[in-house]
Amino acid sequence: MQIKDKVIIVTGASSGIGLAAARLLSENGAKVALAARSKSKLRALSKELPDSLSVPTDMTKSSEIRRMIGKVKEHFGRIDILINNAGQGYDAPVEKIRLKTFRHIFSLDVVGPLIAMQKVIPIMRKQKAGMIVNVSSGTALMYLTNMGPYSSLKRALGTISLTARGELKEDGIVVSVIYPYITSTEFEANTINDVEEEADWGGDDDDGGPFHPPDSAEYIAQKILDGIQSEDAEIFAHDWMKPNH
Repeated sequence: MQIKDKVIIVTGASSGIGLAAARLLSENGAKVALAARSKSKLRALSKELPDSLSVPTDMTKSSEIRRMIGKVKEHFGRIDILINNAGQGYDAPVEKIRLKTFRHIFSLDVVGPLIAMQKVIPIMRKQKAGMIVNVSSGTALMYLTNMGPYSSLKRALGTISLTARGELKEDGIVVSVIYPYITSTEFEANTINDVEEEADWGGDDDDGGPFHPPDSAEYIAQKILDGIQSEDAEIFAHDWMKPNH
């Protein structure tokens, strides 16, 4: 799908990948609706991006998600693309997962995106065209010590995405999922951490260290744009992340 003049909702648009994606999409001619909790950050970004709309939204609250979708539709008259990017990490060994915290992260990382999908699908079906891009995580492709809470939820989001892709194909709605690698954002600082030792990602990079270098938020934003244009089912930050590569 080409994005010029398309109306695109970006959740989690106030920082990190969401911020970079909003800027890149706007630079390429999209009309961007910005959703996040921070009113001040969204207001400043909206002034920066032409034809954009700031819609402060808590993605853990269904009423606010519904209101956000309705406001975007009312303002622009249509919704062409939804990018479900808002999310938060939670690291803990399985034995010590706090259920209250896990339910909170579940509501943000899985239920919030699902509600947004359910609200935009009828709009896109009526338009006979649309696209949904759900931002998962490279951790969803692995089994990493102490990262079960987050990776399991991002795996669930991927499964919902690919299932919906098949269900909505005949309606002209494309659903894709992207798997970022470690990204240089505030994400890690905002991750809820109940781990005494750092998570073990395993594996070695080309220099013999435990990690490949982190990607920039701008790099992942470009991957999102590439995925929108290619309409691929799964978008990987790097080819070596692909299963059986």
